[in-house]
Amino acid sequence: MLENITLSFQGIWSHKLRSLLTMLGIIIGIASIIAIVSTIVGTNEQIKENLIGSGNNVVNVTLKQDKSDYEMQYNGLPKGVSVISEDTRQSLKKLEGVKEVSLYRSRTYADSVYFRNSAFNGNLVGIDSHYFTVNDYAITYGRGFTDFDNKSFHKCAIVDSSTASSLFEGENPIGKTIEIQTDPFVVVGVAEKRAQTKLKINSVEDYWTYADTSAGTIFIPIDTWPIVYRYDEPQSVAVQALSTDDMTKAGSNVAKALTSKQIQDVGNQSSKFTYTADDLLKEASRMQQLANATNNQLIWIAAISLLVGGIGVMNIMLVSVTERTREIGLKKAIGAKRKKIAAQFLTEAAVLTSLGGLIGVVSGIVLSRVVSNIMGTPSAISIPACIVAVGFSMGIGIIFGLLPALKASKLNPIDALRSE
Repeated sequence: MLENITLSFQGIWSHKLRSLLTMLGIIIGIASIIAIVSTIVGTNEQIKENLIGSGNNVVNVTLKQDKSDYEMQYNGLPKGVSVISEDTRQSLKKLEGVKEVSLYRSRTYADSVYFRNSAFNGNLVGIDSHYFTVNDYAITYGRGFTDFDNKSFHKCAIVDSSTASSLFEGENPIGKTIEIQTDPFVVVGVAEKRAQTKLKINSVEDYWTYADTSAGTIFIPIDTWPIVYRYDEPQSVAVQALSTDDMTKAGSNVAKALTSKQIQDVGNQSSKFTYTADDLLKEASRMQQLANATNNQLIWIAAISLLVGGIGVMNIMLVSVTERTREIGLKKAIGAKRKKIAAQFLTEAAVLTSLGGLIGVVSGIVLSRVVSNIMGTPSAISIPACIVAVGFSMGIGIIFGLLPALKASKLNPIDALRSE
């Protein structure tokens, strides 16, 4: 085999221009496919990042009434819905695809929050000790909540950087007192997300999707929430999945477990309250499939050049058999078997197309970078696609080199030696 590979390289090198022209169809086809696949992978990751974010794979599981969002600030306490206990939270962590679970309560557009005479029009969130870890928040200055804050129902608050700049107008918020439903809360820290996602707002729907995160957020300990709103309300759940691809599964598993427990607690199989996960990954998948449908057509078009390249390989190998008829006859005359002759020509065809495949992969990587820079579209090199491309090009050499190899192996040595 090693001898056949050496002979193949010698034959390619002795006919450099002819070999290059033969490989050209393979090179163009592989380069096109690698460039398209790289664009598909990059675009899919961009879609996923735009919808989900590049951070911590969090799915929010919230309470629904008849499949619609249940707003406690407008509808009051839902009857028959129990509070999620710590034991339940621990059991949720053991579900498939789940890494960590945090319980929280929230109000959107909490306009009952004031600093001096300025009203706050952002989010108010009551959080447990796991919330900042799950949602990837870091305390930039000041301090976080302590066990003492929770156990003693300490009226303290943490604000994010948006609230710190808008509500306090450049003043240091640490130590300042804000009023939440007329209850005084002391600001003890400022938090900010470590992974900031650049949101792309292209429509009114996008605006309302992200608007509630733009005005800022104030956090208070979840145990002090009943002091403000006078109720021990059911919580929402922030589920951190093991990976981005596990988000749908993790959110669905938690939602099903909570809904099942809710039905069990209420004792009514037709309970109108259910827990539902925000399945952004499903929406990302739908958009990816839409993008892939177009790109897959381009891949098939590029694959035609591989077929043309394969025909070119067959043609040049048939020419090579004709040119080397005397060489084949001499080898058979001194005892070379048909298998050896066929293996030599098959190896030469495979080496020729594999070399074209390697050049095509490199060209495709360069082409994908050029297209990415010119068009402003993301690209990501797919290593499996590169490996498959080289293997596929080798397969083309074997398939289209089979007929010339069989022709060479069947030559009569006497006739071959007589040929001029």
